[in-house]
Amino acid sequence: MSDNTTAAVIAQFNDAFTRHDPALLTGLVADDCVMVSVQPAPEGARYEGLDACLGFWQDLAADENTSFAPDDVYVFGDRAVIKWHVTFKHGEVNEVFGDAHASSTSVAGVNLMQIRDGRIVEALGYSKTP
Repeated sequence: MSDNTTAAVIAQFNDAFTRHDPALLTGLVADDCVMVSVQPAPEGARYEGLDACLGFWQDLAADENTSFAPDDVYVFGDRAVIKWHVTFKHGEVNEVFGDAHASSTSVAGVNLMQIRDGRIVEALGYSKTP
């Protein structure tokens, strides 16, 4: 990635999920990244380090049973907010979003992101509950 601005990093991050292309995530995650997923409620699961965060996101990006769509992206210096929704194909629920969404076909949420030196160092995920 030649452009490591916050906006460029977030655009490529989102592209990985909209295109179901986990390879786009390579090079975007810092060694000391901390990510907290949307589930399990109420605190989410905490992932620390490059391998844990990258592995989680690559598995999610590869999941063809979900369709991710960013609704809005707001960038403020080294921070960004991604407002998104995920639709589950054929009503199947990805385990990332938990049993609470078993009766739903979609979920809305936000990610609070922090970028340092062109890499994601923090990602906090929050979603609506049914």
